[in-house]
Amino acid sequence: MAQPQSRTFHWEFENPAEAIWPLLADTVRFNEAAGLPRYEVSETAQPDGSVLYEGRMKRGLFTIAWREIPVNWVAGRWFEHRREFLNGPLKDLTARLVLSPGTDGRGCRGDYTLTATPANLLGRVMLKAGFFESTAKTFAGLAADADRFAGGLAVEPFTFTAPTPDPAVRDKVAELVAAIEAGPHGHGLAARLAEHLLSAQEADLVHLRPLALARRWQVEERAAIELCLEAVRAGLLDMRWDLLCPRCRIPKAAVEALDGLPQGAHCDSCNIDYERDFSRNVELSFQPAAAVRPLGSGEHCLFGPMSTPHIWLQRTLAPGESMSEPCGLPPGRYALRTLEPGPECIVDLAEDSALPEVTLDNDSITATPAGQAGRTVLHNRTARPLTVIVEERRWVRDALTADRVTALQAFRDLFSDQVLRPGDEVAVARISLLFTDLRRSTELYGRIGDAAAYHLVRDHFAFLGAIVRRHSGAVVKTIGDAVMAAFATPADAVAAALAIQREVAAFNAREEVPVVIKLGVHEGPCIAVTLNGRLDYFGSTVNMAARLQGKSEGGDLVVSQSVGAEGAVAALLQDHNCVHETTQLKGFEQPVAYCRVRL
Repeated sequence: MAQPQSRTFHWEFENPAEAIWPLLADTVRFNEAAGLPRYEVSETAQPDGSVLYEGRMKRGLFTIAWREIPVNWVAGRWFEHRREFLNGPLKDLTARLVLSPGTDGRGCRGDYTLTATPANLLGRVMLKAGFFESTAKTFAGLAADADRFAGGLAVEPFTFTAPTPDPAVRDKVAELVAAIEAGPHGHGLAARLAEHLLSAQEADLVHLRPLALARRWQVEERAAIELCLEAVRAGLLDMRWDLLCPRCRIPKAAVEALDGLPQGAHCDSCNIDYERDFSRNVELSFQPAAAVRPLGSGEHCLFGPMSTPHIWLQRTLAPGESMSEPCGLPPGRYALRTLEPGPECIVDLAEDSALPEVTLDNDSITATPAGQAGRTVLHNRTARPLTVIVEERRWVRDALTADRVTALQAFRDLFSDQVLRPGDEVAVARISLLFTDLRRSTELYGRIGDAAAYHLVRDHFAFLGAIVRRHSGAVVKTIGDAVMAAFATPADAVAAALAIQREVAAFNAREEVPVVIKLGVHEGPCIAVTLNGRLDYFGSTVNMAARLQGKSEGGDLVVSQSVGAEGAVAALLQDHNCVHETTQLKGFEQPVAYCRVRL
C-alpha cells in the first residue's frame, strides 16, 4: 500500500499573523492568483443530515473527481484542507497552514505542509518529479505578495494579470464611464470602478459589494452605492438580488428583479430551508456586465476560512472524540452549532472571559464555563463524526441589504420598475419612517388659491426630497400635502428631520407664502409590498409614524421613545430642547410615550 508523502515549507513574514491570516486564508483569491483551474461541485444530502461534497474537473481527456472534506480551522492560527480522490494519480491531498509568532516577537512564521498519497504509478512519478517543490515555489511567491500588501507596499494582495480586454471593449467602457459621470450619481468614481472591473481578480467581481468598495476607496457609502446603481443603468454592471443562507451566509438563490424573488430557499451546503427578510438576508450585489468582462463558472475553492469570515472555529471531531484548541475570541455574542443540521447554543463572552467547554450530544449542544481564557475544549458524545462551529452572530459586514437600498432615493429614481409581485409581501425587520405635513394647509389653499398653493406644495416637495436624499433616504410617496420617507437607520431619519426644520427658513425666503412643517419619526418592523406600482410599507410602524406626525405642532419634531433612545439619535438631540410626553393615539390601545424636539 502506498504511503503518504509530505513536505513542509517555512515562510517568514514581517507582518503579524492578524494581518497575514485574512490573505492566506482567502483560499478562493489565493487559488485564483496561483493559476489553479476552476472546478464544478455537487452537493448531496445524506440520510443523517450531513452533506456529501464532490468536486469534478476536466484535465485534457480525463475528468478527475474527488470528495471535498470540510475544512478545519481556527481563525488567525491554522487551517487544514483535504481532498480524497475518486480517480486520478493521487489518493488524497492535504494542505495545512500554521501561523505562529515570529522570532523575537516580530512578524510571524508560516509553516505550510503538503501531504499526498499516490494512487498509482503515475502518482508516484508525479510526486517524485517535483510536485511539492513546484507548488511550494508558486505559493511562496504569493505568501511574499501577501506580506508586502499587509505592510502597505502593494496595492493588491497578490500579483495577478487580468485578461487583456479587446480595444473595442476599452472604447465602450470609456463611453459608459462618460455616461455615468454625466448623471448625478457618478461622484467622480466611474473611471475607478471601470478599471477595477477590467483588472481585479474574479474573486472581487463575482459578488461585488459597494460597501466593500467604499471602505477600500475611503469614500462615502452612499456614493459607492449610487455609483453601482448608475453603472447598472449605463450597462457597465449587472445587478442581482441574493437570498443569503442564515447559517453559511452564502447566496443560495439569485434573481435579477425583485418580482422574481422567491419566498425562501434551500441551502444544500447546510441542508436547511429558510425564508427571506429584507433586513436580514436579501442582498443586492453586482457583477461586471458580460460584454465588459465575462466571468468563469465553477469554483476556485469550495471551502475556506475567509469565505465565511464570521466563523472563528470549524473543527471535525470523530465519534467520541474530545480535543482542546487554542482560540482567542473577542468579546461578543457567539453561536455554537454543527455544520450538520441540528440545534445551536448562544453564548455571550465578556472581556477576558474563559471560553466555554462545548459538548455535542445527539439532540443538544451545551456550553459550560469550564474552559479557560484563550482555549476551548470540544467533546463529541455521539456515534458519528460532527463538525463543530463557533461563529459570530453579526451579519455579513458589507452586505447591501434590501431594506437599505430600497430606502435610497437613487434606487427608486433609477429602478422604479423594481417592485414585488402583485400580492407579494416581504418582512422588513427594521425600517425608519419620517412623515411630514404642512400646518393648516386647508387654510393655505383658501388664502392663496388652488393654483398658487399647488405650486408652493410642489416646491416644498422638492425641498423635502433633496434633504431626504442627502441623508440617505427615499421619498416613498406623497399623500396630499404630506410626505412619507424611509431610511435605513433612525439617525438618518432624525438628521433629515432636523435639517428640514433648520433649512425651512431659507426655503420660505424664496417663497411668497411661508410654510410651517410638522414632522414625526418612528422605527420598527413592517412589511414591504407593491402599491400603485411602487414599493410601499405597511404595518403598525407606519401607522405609529403617521400618528406621531399628527402630534407635531409645526416647527418641531416628534420622535417615538424607541427612536429617541437609540444611541446615535441621542447624540444628535443632546443639544436640543427635548420634552418627553405621553398620549393616546388612535389605533393603539396603550398610551404612547414620545419626545418633542423644539428647535
